[in-house]
Amino acid sequence: MGPATIGQEADDFTVDFNRRIGERLTAVFATEQARLRSERIPVVSVVIGANLPNAPLRDAQGSPAWLYDALGSDAAVVVFYRGAWCPYCNLTLAHYQRELLPRLLERGLGLVAISPQTPTSSNLSIAEGALEFTVLSDPANFLATALGILTEPSPEVRIAHSELGFDIADSNDDATGGIPFPTVLVVDSDRIVRFADVQVDYTRRTEVADILAAVDALE
Repeated sequence: MGPATIGQEADDFTVDFNRRIGERLTAVFATEQARLRSERIPVVSVVIGANLPNAPLRDAQGSPAWLYDALGSDAAVVVFYRGAWCPYCNLTLAHYQRELLPRLLERGLGLVAISPQTPTSSNLSIAEGALEFTVLSDPANFLATALGILTEPSPEVRIAHSELGFDIADSNDDATGGIPFPTVLVVDSDRIVRFADVQVDYTRRTEVADILAAVDALE
């Protein structure tokens, strides 16, 4: 039997998480997930064949880092995630570390993860998943905005977060609540988007098999 999918890991986590937070907060998050699914992917979001814009980012040490430099000279996979505060992001990045990164390295391709977090919070993501791939900050959600994947939790969810002891703005580099929809892009060596998967429901993520199929379709 092969490794669990991200979806299976997320479902297992959700059962335990809901048990811990109780029915009232569970209902708040369930309502948010239903809202996101009903609104669907923004019509202006990134599309196949679009050019991935270069962007001024920051590395985990806080130094300036341009996206194209981080991607290298070949095709690459770009992952947008919400932040170290998001358990679904953490389990996804850890899954990509175990199951995706080795297969990309075999193909000579890179993997870059991007969030709007401060570099300090990026380091939390790296530590949480023992990540060996590049993790960058999109300080003012410049890139997420350009790609049309920027969103923000509802006020009710922000209140629920505070009850759980955190606020997105404390982790975000620009001190706002803006976050990207969880998104995976595969770009070729010319920085053209050849695969784009935008997940509006943050409990769902792009599976490794789908990413590798898109990567292999480049050849």
